[in-house]
Amino acid sequence: MGTITRGIANNVVTGGKLDGTDGLSGTVSASNIANASLTNITSVSPSLGFAVSSVASDPVSPTEGQIWYNTTSKTLKGYQNVAASWAAGGSLGTASYSRGTAGTQTSSLTFGGTSGPAYNANSESYNGTSWTSTPSLNTGRFGTAGAGASNTSAVAFGGYVAAPTTYSAATELFNGSSWTNSGNLNTGRAYLAGCGIQTAALAFGGSSSPPSTFAYTESFNGSTWTVVNALNTGRFGLGGAGNQTAALAFGGGPPRTSATESWNGSSWTTVSSMPAIVQNTAGFGIQTLAVSAGGANVPSAGVNTTNVYNGTSWNSSTNLSTARSSAGGAGTNAAGLVSGGATNLGSGPVLSSTEELTGGGLATKTLTVS
Repeated sequence: MGTITRGIANNVVTGGKLDGTDGLSGTVSASNIANASLTNITSVSPSLGFAVSSVASDPVSPTEGQIWYNTTSKTLKGYQNVAASWAAGGSLGTASYSRGTAGTQTSSLTFGGTSGPAYNANSESYNGTSWTSTPSLNTGRFGTAGAGASNTSAVAFGGYVAAPTTYSAATELFNGSSWTNSGNLNTGRAYLAGCGIQTAALAFGGSSSPPSTFAYTESFNGSTWTVVNALNTGRFGLGGAGNQTAALAFGGGPPRTSATESWNGSSWTTVSSMPAIVQNTAGFGIQTLAVSAGGANVPSAGVNTTNVYNGTSWNSSTNLSTARSSAGGAGTNAAGLVSGGATNLGSGPVLSSTEELTGGGLATKTLTVS
């Protein structure tokens, strides 16, 4: 039997759809084909190219496995999981722990801290290679928290003050050349966590007399702190990452915990716990790509473990070269920084060393031929 070919002109119904009741073959007019997205495609004809988009700037929120061509930098890029690695950076001028830290891997600021009985007011700036002394805080303290976008725009808040001996509510702003007193926290405390920028920061957790703990959360607008909804679990010595409206709180104690909470700008929600309990960890990154580096478990010995949160769960990453607790942390999962700390709080050596993190989860990478 021969093949019967049927025209389809009379089988186009309302809306440009084909009548599915007939066996059809032939050509559909372009005017009858709507421009819509396609799903469940298993292959693309070579005549259509490789389906790689061309963009002038990298996507703000790419998805894992996405590839694009950046026409500005003339590079092929992809968003992929990359292996983390730690490398030695420049050493601090003053070895110390429990410092506040702000900024990025190449533009970081660290301030306050202690190396024993002394309470530091000193401040140091990092340019990606070396630390340089900058003007000191107005009030020496340790267990302070910090936030800020760079080494010229930071905020320090809270801490344990040397004289008189008290838990401080003091807040100071740094503009690259000097520290200026600003509005106090509503509750003075130390060993709290912070994140955000100088004009939009978040402070959470802390203590005013260990082992007591606070669940308090406060929001800063550049001059005034406002009390907002508290953490579900009060704790001090916790890690923090993110910004004022999308933050992550993890670890802390007592008792030491692996609990993690996510902040949406109005309330905290308990999410997946860390792989192990940890206190006094260095936290940095964003809410959906946060890093916990080092810290202490039981009793107070520093650990070298690194864990990365992907917005759903924590995953182990490459260990620090040196185990350390109460180190400062700054930057992102792809370009992070830890500095100072102690190998064992109260008895171990106090550190001045710095380690720089490259990689550590999903990141935008330039694709090359190897």
